[in-house]
Amino acid sequence: MEFYRSSARGFFDLPGVEASGRGVVVVVPPWNFPIAIPCGGIAAALAAGNTVILKPASDTVLVAWELCQCFWRAGVSRNALQFLPCPGSGAGAALVSHADVDAVILTGGTDTARRMLARKPDLRLFAETGGKNASIITALSDRELALKHVVHSAFSHAGQKCSATSLLLLEREVYEDADFKRMLTDAVHSMEAGGAWDLPTRMGPLIRPPGGDLETALKTLEPGESWAVMPRQLGANPRLWSPGVKWGVARGSFTHLTEFFGPVLAVIAYDTLDDAVDIVNETGYGLTSGIHSLDEREIAQWRESIQAGNLYVNRSTVGAVVLRQPFGGLGRSCFGPGMKAGGPNYVAEFMRFEDRSKSPEDALLANAALAALAIQVTSGDSALFSDERVRLRSALRSYDRAWNDEFGRQHDELRLLGQDNIRRYLPFQEVRVRVDALDSAFDIIARVAAARLTGARVIVSSPPDLDSAVVSWLDQATDAWAASIEFIEETDEALSAHVATSPPHATERIRYAGQDRVPTSLRAAASNNGVYLADERVLAEGRVELLWYLREQSISHDYHRYGNLGARADEIRRDPA
Repeated sequence: MEFYRSSARGFFDLPGVEASGRGVVVVVPPWNFPIAIPCGGIAAALAAGNTVILKPASDTVLVAWELCQCFWRAGVSRNALQFLPCPGSGAGAALVSHADVDAVILTGGTDTARRMLARKPDLRLFAETGGKNASIITALSDRELALKHVVHSAFSHAGQKCSATSLLLLEREVYEDADFKRMLTDAVHSMEAGGAWDLPTRMGPLIRPPGGDLETALKTLEPGESWAVMPRQLGANPRLWSPGVKWGVARGSFTHLTEFFGPVLAVIAYDTLDDAVDIVNETGYGLTSGIHSLDEREIAQWRESIQAGNLYVNRSTVGAVVLRQPFGGLGRSCFGPGMKAGGPNYVAEFMRFEDRSKSPEDALLANAALAALAIQVTSGDSALFSDERVRLRSALRSYDRAWNDEFGRQHDELRLLGQDNIRRYLPFQEVRVRVDALDSAFDIIARVAAARLTGARVIVSSPPDLDSAVVSWLDQATDAWAASIEFIEETDEALSAHVATSPPHATERIRYAGQDRVPTSLRAAASNNGVYLADERVLAEGRVELLWYLREQSISHDYHRYGNLGARADEIRRDPA
């Protein structure tokens, strides 16, 4: 709560924009973290200036009620925070699709997010969804330490954490090591399953008796699979199961690609690290991922090729902490712009921004392409830019400063002894800037400059019947950027078809200059395929505008080994005291 209050204040105090809340935000949390997740959603939305309706998970209504009591006793009014327990279907579906709801914060299943968007394609949905999380153990790992972390990641909370390890990928040498398999099975057998009140219990019951995909995973094997540890229902409680480990899982199988959300760990063998990364990325999810290796080259290769929002090196994949490991995924694990819960940008999703007029700056631009564009804007046809020349120059300088200060570098504010916690920003492969007849010169040029600054390939997409002097000028002005910018003509129908037939959650961002310029057909195609349409107003404030062109990633790396800091012992870190 303190963190969101502080980060919201940072956006309200930005000199270049006027910030306000979006309006009414509905928070739809899951049952598996019945205090932390709804508390975070409520706190972030309130701090951003909104009123909030909490629709708790049906299994955790009483806990959510007590949570709301805490907010109300602290001084938040019952008008600003309202409590609405109801089923997810029926009343719940009507609530999230209501015309007066301005945004929805969801933590839940991928299918749930898709149903919400199907009912209301223009819904402002900010969702962290499912995951098929994997841990990779290479031959160059500390195998005993890796086992400790994997067993905890897979079976704490009975595998019912959204970040729980579900896939275990073993390099062939490790996979064929009989001693390693014995240690793994012994460790899993040591996970005492029982009632929550029994002191020996290390794995409690499931939220409900297993059904659907989870029941299939617990009770059946596919061709080639065997049980290294067979799960069993314990006693008369249908919710109480011991953990299971499937050995010999095939690439592309049901077990490989399906989220189970329970105590089943699937083991897959791989031959090269490239193969392992491909196996993980093929799931389409991208919430958390881990690697265990003592080789810095393997770690670096994995970091730059794995598709996940939270990366963990030589540690467990569960237990993210606010600011230390901001949480959220990529691919099918994310709907919306993808700003991470517990990170400094999360509250910005729930705000509206308007540029404030301010005096132009004369500071030099560090980015050469932006500097060249600024010169061309300064010397360009005054009739073309109307009264927007000063605003454009201000925007280019603000983008340059925001890139250098925040988005273009890695951050580790805490610098903990023995653990790196890095926040960084990933560019999209492509950013499609969609031009509309309502767009001003500023709307067009600022978006292209922001997208190119991030390193993305930029596609300037115009309707065939639009004769834009600004696009023509931009085509000439950006010659220095060579093949990094492409100018195409396409109808709304062609763009909708492109989005509908793209791979789900493709690594492309489409940037409009306003909500009123997005056709209904494109919204429907985008919602069906998990594509986020960035259609907020274009701003000259780089600290906000650049958010729509990037994805956040968190990396947590335990660089110590049993407390030994090795070659990094002399680094200046935060005093552990």
